[in-house]
Amino acid sequence: MGLALVGVTLVTLVLFIFLIITKRQIDLLKNVKKQEDRERRHRLSKSLSSLKWGLAVSLVVVVITGSLALFGGRTAKEIYLEHTHGLGFSSDGKRILIPAHDGLKAYEQGRWFTPEGAKHDYMGFSPVDEGFYSSGHPAPDSNLNNPFGIVKSLDEGKTLQSLALDGETDFHNMAVGYISHVIYAYNPQPNSQMNKPGLFYSKNEGKTWTNSNIEGVSEEPTTIAVHPSEASIVAIGTPTGVYLSKDFGNRFEKVMSVGQNTSLFFNITGELFIGGFQDGAYLVKMDLKNNKTEQLTIPALTEDAVAYFAQNAIDDDQMAFTTFKNDVYYSIDKGVSWTKIADQGKSISYKDEEGK
Repeated sequence: MGLALVGVTLVTLVLFIFLIITKRQIDLLKNVKKQEDRERRHRLSKSLSSLKWGLAVSLVVVVITGSLALFGGRTAKEIYLEHTHGLGFSSDGKRILIPAHDGLKAYEQGRWFTPEGAKHDYMGFSPVDEGFYSSGHPAPDSNLNNPFGIVKSLDEGKTLQSLALDGETDFHNMAVGYISHVIYAYNPQPNSQMNKPGLFYSKNEGKTWTNSNIEGVSEEPTTIAVHPSEASIVAIGTPTGVYLSKDFGNRFEKVMSVGQNTSLFFNITGELFIGGFQDGAYLVKMDLKNNKTEQLTIPALTEDAVAYFAQNAIDDDQMAFTTFKNDVYYSIDKGVSWTKIADQGKSISYKDEEGK
């Protein structure tokens, strides 16, 4: 985008010079009488004709270059969400970020685009206040080790910092505290830092890990969510309910048993959002102080459910969720109304949408 802006500036400068020269040439033509110096008049006419063509070409270049500067890399023509693996808002609250099978996708002010950076296959995608953490696999043309282990990005995927277990483990079930940055990961098999499968957490970005006892849970977790600031509070979902721990995952209490849990998310104030399925998809908000739940209205989902949910930490009016069929919905009024921005993976852009 920087080079395109430089191009616009240079072409605009050339256009300005053309305008000055043209004005002078026109003034000269006006001062040449018909009966005087016909040859000079003819030469000036040819010069003016050339300048007019130059002006036309310059205008075209300015329009094209300016369009590239404004919209280059941000059109929705070829955006397709294949196998979405997470959801979140950018640290500045301006964009929805969705990791797909072929890299990170973003939605901002009614438009989909692909951010800069390699098209990595992110898993366990966890946005935080200063970027995101993730696991997964590198892009086919990347020189990074496969799998990632755990990585961190401060620039929405342009660059990645390897934190732990590089080339060893791919964590599908992982969550990170939005402010605390404590990492919880369900380990699928032993590795150099985790001697067995199970739930582990790290308070120092993966340098050391502690195994949680997960007492009270007999099923393997399908979803994990971490309180934004209280590192000891973690929730896990299973095919039969939702469990909550306040002691780093050592002891869990079942707090909801309505059907199958499909999605968990802690917002910035510590409220727990629970997506699930029982005779249809549902989304509820839970107050951890008393475990009371509030049903949220979502669009009717046919044989589908909420796969990932997120609320904007900068503007809590904004919410978004994806489904297992790769539909994406976006709300700017705390879920009172929803706009469908992707249909079975195919992006939908709203060019006139102002957003918030």
